[in-house]
Amino acid sequence: MLNSLDGAVMLGLLYALMALGVYITFRILDFPDLTVDGSFTTGAAIAAVMISNGSSPWVACVAAFVGGLAAGACTGLLHTKGKINGLLSGILMMIALYSINLRILGGKPNISLLGADTVFSGLPRKVWEISSITFVMLVIVIIFKILLDLFMKTDLGLALRATGDNKRMIRSFGANTDTTTIIGVSLSNGLVALSGAFIAQQSGFADITMGIGMIVIGLASVIIGEAIFGARTVFRATLAVILGSIVYRIVITFALRIDWFETSDLKLITAIIVIIALVFPTVRRVLKQKSMAKKRSAELLGAANHSTGGGR
Repeated sequence: MLNSLDGAVMLGLLYALMALGVYITFRILDFPDLTVDGSFTTGAAIAAVMISNGSSPWVACVAAFVGGLAAGACTGLLHTKGKINGLLSGILMMIALYSINLRILGGKPNISLLGADTVFSGLPRKVWEISSITFVMLVIVIIFKILLDLFMKTDLGLALRATGDNKRMIRSFGANTDTTTIIGVSLSNGLVALSGAFIAQQSGFADITMGIGMIVIGLASVIIGEAIFGARTVFRATLAVILGSIVYRIVITFALRIDWFETSDLKLITAIIVIIALVFPTVRRVLKQKSMAKKRSAELLGAANHSTGGGR
């Protein structure tokens, strides 16, 4: 059980960077970006090809991040300069990236990293009673969380947040919302691609289909995190996204232990989790309103009875 829990936490941290990327577009920019499914594979493919050709794994991670930035910039340009609907821009770029990723992989559907040096090679088996991969990813995720929090407090970060809240208002202050949108979508896909690079190195391969459904996993992490931990400030929101990614993986791990669930049901379980996370705040709000209404009715009834008694 402990090994399963540690594995779930490790996967949660590996996917946390991707979840942070989805948070930028989904929550901060309010931009429905489906490029994620393609840029995740782009990062994995770039890292796998470079590492298999003898490059430093850390340099490969940087290259993967840059590849994600480029993919996101293309989506942003299609939307802002090409005046294409945001959802359609992401879909078009996701489709284009399938062929691009296949070219990066040399026309092969997958590439193996078995025996190659990765960022996780040569690490001790455990560090402070947790796997060394979990420890390394925890440090990396914390660093990126802090950097993202600091970025959101800069003038550009504030403009990015304002763009998602009210484009018309931020334009009245002279800000270029096209630029902030492109930067936000680029940064988002850069983090997604970086997550793909780490996943490829941890799993030992990159596959052309490994990005399918990543947007749903990212949304699940964001929604679960916000539903459980709240998101009143940027610091709390980014922390909630990371914890949501971990909680999501833990839930998946325990769900797959149920006898009538199979590994092939992973997408179904994900959909169910997202539906519950989306419905839960609404149900809680309705129950709270009903409770307040009952309390108010009781108070009014009590006041009426008191008034009637006083009249006698």
